[in-house]
Amino acid sequence: MEKKAGSYEIVKEGNETVMKINCFGANFSASLEEDSRCMANVISNLIRRPVNRVVLIHRRNYSYDYEQTQMLVEISGLYNQIVKQRDISVMAAMYGDLRFVLGLLLSDPIGAYVELRRLLRESLDEEYKKVLMKILFILDKTKLINKVKGRLDGYVLGNRELYKKLLRPSVMPNFVFTRLMARQPLDGVELDSYEIENIRVSIFEVPNDVKYLYHIMPREFLISEDKYDLLDMAKVILSRHEPRAEEFIDPERMRQTFFNISKDLLIELSEREKIEMDLSEIDELAEMLVRYTVGFGFIEVLLKDKKIQDIVINGPIGETPVFVVHEDYGECVTNIIPSREDGVGWASRLRMLSGRPLDEANPVLDTELILPDARVRVAVVGSPLNPWGLGYSLRRHRDMPWTLPLYIRNKMLNPLSAGLISFLIDGSRSLLIAGTRSSGKTSLLGACLVEIMRKYRIITIEDTMELPTEKLRGLGYNIQPMKVRAAITKATSEMAADEGIRTSLRMGDSSLIVGEIRSKEALALYEAMRIGALANVVAGTIHGDSPYGVFDRVVNDLKVPKTSFKATDVILVCNPIKSPDGLHTWKRLQQVTEVRKGWEEDPLREQGFVDLMKYNPKKDELEISDDLVNGDSDVLKNIAGSVKEWVGDWNAVWENILLRAKIKETLVRYADKSKNLELLEAGFVILSNDMFHKISDVVLEEVGGLDNKMIFSKWERWLGEEVKKR
Repeated sequence: MEKKAGSYEIVKEGNETVMKINCFGANFSASLEEDSRCMANVISNLIRRPVNRVVLIHRRNYSYDYEQTQMLVEISGLYNQIVKQRDISVMAAMYGDLRFVLGLLLSDPIGAYVELRRLLRESLDEEYKKVLMKILFILDKTKLINKVKGRLDGYVLGNRELYKKLLRPSVMPNFVFTRLMARQPLDGVELDSYEIENIRVSIFEVPNDVKYLYHIMPREFLISEDKYDLLDMAKVILSRHEPRAEEFIDPERMRQTFFNISKDLLIELSEREKIEMDLSEIDELAEMLVRYTVGFGFIEVLLKDKKIQDIVINGPIGETPVFVVHEDYGECVTNIIPSREDGVGWASRLRMLSGRPLDEANPVLDTELILPDARVRVAVVGSPLNPWGLGYSLRRHRDMPWTLPLYIRNKMLNPLSAGLISFLIDGSRSLLIAGTRSSGKTSLLGACLVEIMRKYRIITIEDTMELPTEKLRGLGYNIQPMKVRAAITKATSEMAADEGIRTSLRMGDSSLIVGEIRSKEALALYEAMRIGALANVVAGTIHGDSPYGVFDRVVNDLKVPKTSFKATDVILVCNPIKSPDGLHTWKRLQQVTEVRKGWEEDPLREQGFVDLMKYNPKKDELEISDDLVNGDSDVLKNIAGSVKEWVGDWNAVWENILLRAKIKETLVRYADKSKNLELLEAGFVILSNDMFHKISDVVLEEVGGLDNKMIFSKWERWLGEEVKKR
């Protein structure tokens, strides 16, 4: 851009033509809505070159979107049309008032319209009136005038309050590329507001939109002009050192290195520029620099809010806002508009972090991202698959694993289903967790891991690391994660998923957990299950909305033989349910289904699927089936057959399931009563499970059998003592 004050340049950003006007040193402020001289400059420029968007460049950059810019483009075209008409030119030469109004069209079109109406009322010259009516007729058709017609009573020339309501730019400090709609919606109703680390978040209901507006005001947009200058200078210096690929091997260390460099640089610059700042202010600015140089910018800001579950950034990046899924308000649109530079920069960093390609031959990149405030799964879609360039989808993983008691509390499942799942896992059954996208499959699988006793080894196999293996390792689990090649990736040094499963079988007796069954690994998994290579629980997730949907996917899509599919013991189906108005969604476990072994061709027609529990939408709860009540379950009988105390005694099996259910339910009750929800988190739930097994062993030794009342009594006494300590 030229350095001359008030000059402009035209640039292409995606599909948009943008006029960038230099406001440094200009005799007007960088605000169309507040400064008539700024508006006159912009409209004059638009006469020469109509564009899609206008950006005023200053310490903060102010961007006026397509709709706002087009109102001014229309005025510029109208002005050009009017001044070229001979009859209007003649009258303007005769009447100074008309010359004044025509000049006003550039700096204050609303004022020009009001003045024209006044002149028309007061004029006695019929020819003059005809010209005034002609100009008014043209102005009456413009969007700008139509938006304010009902609000012109008492309008005072020079008052710009109406422009402040019409023109609401997105704001972007010079050191970031992302734009922000800083002002809150005038017609919005604030439903909620809260602060996270001095970041203000507000949720608005906006007329004519079923989505809520998630409005965020980060610290980056609230700092002083001096600090903006410092950040600008520091970013220019830091940009000379682009991180190398090898530095991304240890992202945490890289960020710390850049933070230290940024801190030293800011101290040096602040001393040179004689700007006084304390260490906390220096640290804050250094964090901002790291976020917008080697970090992920506004993605990191959004993920500071623990209630943000998903982030979606659609192409063409730079033209649409970011969308989020909020824990309390569901799908929301945000006031954040990332730039094309943001999208390209994120893609480059993700390639280096993952070691996976993202190009025309591999237009999809699936990976995980660990940030200071979140762990997320990232899916990137590029061209030619995405005709609009790059698109991003980020899903937040919970910091700690989900647990069955947490699911009881939020109604994903009920105590009895939790007790049944716990029993099946201790019984070393093979479980498939099925559901649609966003149904909670992986989270439920993580909760199942918490139910595995810590004395058993666990091997997890994933192409994108979503399971909470790191947290479980920290909680004392003997766990070994294995990362394999994604099914959609063509070129990478990673091992294929089926080879990963076969490798795991050579690593000794372990519980095998497959993050998601997608492709050829299904054959290897079922092969291992059939030959009895896996003595402990086997579990994984798969896309499917019903037990038969799982069968169809495994047998017909993934080409696993029907006889091999019978190695599946139980299918858990979880799917989202919607409110009648379609505005709200909840996740629910809808079926616990046993796979019988006696069918030959079609398990659906030959009663190969037996529901142990099924969701009742009227009661919003899982209900037990007659088969489960009557003990008609081959899977549960097989588990009982290997335990001396349960062989041939269905009541003993059922009472143990009920005991587990009661323990989970009691844990939730104690957590609610004590208002200590930490009791439902993985750390305490694992401790509770350990105590249940230890107490059961003690009771077995003491009385020669599993006295459920005694086990529960001892366990509850332990729980009460633990709650008092916390």
